[in-house]
Amino acid sequence: MEENIELEFNRRSIKKRENNIYLSDEQIDVLKKYNINYLDYKNINELIFKIEDYLNDSYIELDDLEWVSEQLSTFNYYHNTNK
Repeated sequence: MEENIELEFNRRSIKKRENNIYLSDEQIDVLKKYNINYLDYKNINELIFKIEDYLNDSYIELDDLEWVSEQLSTFNYYHNTNK
């Protein structure tokens, strides 16, 4: 049980990736589902733009991808916006 909690925690923990974008394994799994490779983007803003573009072109609701977009936007606001 404790092992499962730790695994889930690690999947949801945000980590700095090779291209300096912070993502969790869970977010990466959702991006992969829609063939969005986060490594193709130089920064979080480009990635968010791509996700939003994908969502706007979709004819169906993509709740999981929308969740990733919201998470990234929130992270970006709190960590990269000068207040």
